[in-house]
Amino acid sequence: MRTRLLPLLIVLMAAVLLALGMPLAASVAGAQQQKVVVDRIDDTARFAALAQFVTVPSEAEAPLASSTNERRETLERELASYYDVYDIRAGVFYPTRTALATAPKGWNLPQEGEVRDAFQEALLSRRSHDPQQVWPWQRHRLVVASPVIRDGDVVAVVVTDSPTGPMRSRILYGWVLIGAGEIAAMLLAIGAALRLTGWVLKPVRVLDFVTHAIASGRMKSRVAVAGGPPELRRLARSFNEMADTVEDVLEQQRAFVADASHQLRNPLAALLLRIELLGYELPEGNEEIASVQNEGRRLAQVLDDLLDLALAEHTEADLRVTDIGALAAERVAAWAPTAEAKGVRLVGDCPATTAWADPVTLSSALDAVIDNAVKFTPEGESVEVTVAADGETSTVVVTDNGPGLTDEELARVGDRFWRSGRHQNIKGSGLGLSISRTLLAAGGGSLSYDRHEPTGLRVTVSVPRSRPTV
Repeated sequence: MRTRLLPLLIVLMAAVLLALGMPLAASVAGAQQQKVVVDRIDDTARFAALAQFVTVPSEAEAPLASSTNERRETLERELASYYDVYDIRAGVFYPTRTALATAPKGWNLPQEGEVRDAFQEALLSRRSHDPQQVWPWQRHRLVVASPVIRDGDVVAVVVTDSPTGPMRSRILYGWVLIGAGEIAAMLLAIGAALRLTGWVLKPVRVLDFVTHAIASGRMKSRVAVAGGPPELRRLARSFNEMADTVEDVLEQQRAFVADASHQLRNPLAALLLRIELLGYELPEGNEEIASVQNEGRRLAQVLDDLLDLALAEHTEADLRVTDIGALAAERVAAWAPTAEAKGVRLVGDCPATTAWADPVTLSSALDAVIDNAVKFTPEGESVEVTVAADGETSTVVVTDNGPGLTDEELARVGDRFWRSGRHQNIKGSGLGLSISRTLLAAGGGSLSYDRHEPTGLRVTVSVPRSRPTV
């Protein structure tokens, strides 16, 4: 869950930072350009003041020609010095586009482009519009034009054409600072998200672990109500209350089954005894009495299995390091006479391998599985018991050549009281595998079933090789 929630938070935080950073970057670029434009406006205004009285003198102004020439020379020196220091082209042009003074020498107005547009706008007695925003990847120049007005008429236009390299460098530097700040903020946000998701999801992980533990049969597992948001703490308390209720209900059910089985055994034993005594009064070999006795013994077996199942659901596993191979070989040897009496060959391949298991529980499970295999295997066929170590588990695989089970039957095998409709005439209560599965699950083991080709059933008993958390 954390792997899904954390990327979502990171994407949202990145989107927020980008939403804040992009306008800020645009604002930095705009501020830098505005600063340059204001400087150029001031420069053009200064040059316009110098050029205001530097025009071709009329006859009435002829006595002032020397003074005008001095002003023109001063304007040219200022423009040249301005160009040398700032590398900014500047010039004063008559409305006819003739140059009055320029720096560098020989610079003329182009026939089209931004310079011409700014010049034409200044001829209308107003300063040219601010140029479009220049971005760091663009090599445009900034053009500013101001009119030179005397006696209400535009007598000339001052034009400056500035390179944008230094300005773009400053914009880029500002962007780098913004980017560094955003990266730092992103790292800080990721750290906060890690802490936040860990704080929020820790109770969920604990709840998931405890739920799995209870589902595995460890009914005493509970959630420690500590940390996390208040809603999750309330959920943990509610979960513990629910687990207590479920455990109480299951305990009551187990106690009822155990008590009922125990209480029914005595009347049933007395009933069987009376039937046996009644049999002595009837002719020998009476089929009805024999049938009633068989059904009575079958009912007694069911009651015994019910009592075993009730005890199995409440029994703690006594886990220890066990030689699975030796234990399986012992059960094969124990069942060999039974198999031989039925004409079934029971063979075992049981190399030494260790695992964590309850020896009594594992022996009971192997007895139930081998009993079923021998019971359903036809005369002349074989049952194989194979022990192997597979990664984190050790397995005992019992395969037979019996009739096997269909897919639907495989899904139900091991359920309480379930028996295949094709095998109802074979002795059994339908509880043996269920009891074995319950006992194995208490120690972290399991039972699984599969087909054995061409015919038969493969039953795998698995136990962990490392100590399980129970």
